Amino acid sequence: QVQLVESGGGLVQAGGSLRLSCATSILTYNVYSVGWFRQAPGKERECVAVIRWNGGSTYSSADSVKGRLTISTDNDKNTVYLQMNSLKTEDTAVYYCAARRSSFVSAELKPSDYEYWGRGTQVTVSS
Repeated sequence: QVQLVESGGGLVQAGGSLRLSCATSILTYNVYSVGWFRQAPGKERECVAVIRWNGGSTYSSADSVKGRLTISTDNDKNTVYLQMNSLKTEDTAVYYCAARRSSFVSAELKPSDYEYWGRGTQVTVSS
């Protein structure tokens, strides 16, 4: 069983930055990938970035997030980060991290492809 706990959300002005954290119980020798998803009110949950625990990452191809996100891991802390820059009001959403037992990384995978989920952290971007 993998435990995931998100933190780092909050209220930020447009143009600002946030770094989200996902503390995990994943051990470095396990073959997992971790994805960051977001869900805005009335919209489907979408993947914005995915990282393989032992290296390799990919991002959503959506223009809405291109070039503004960086996903990374700190293996010593068993934590996955999502750095978000130049935030826009449309980035307002609940952000979730999710894990799956696979080294295949793709931002096209569906939420149902992930086995484990955190409870989410709210990000609100004001204009």
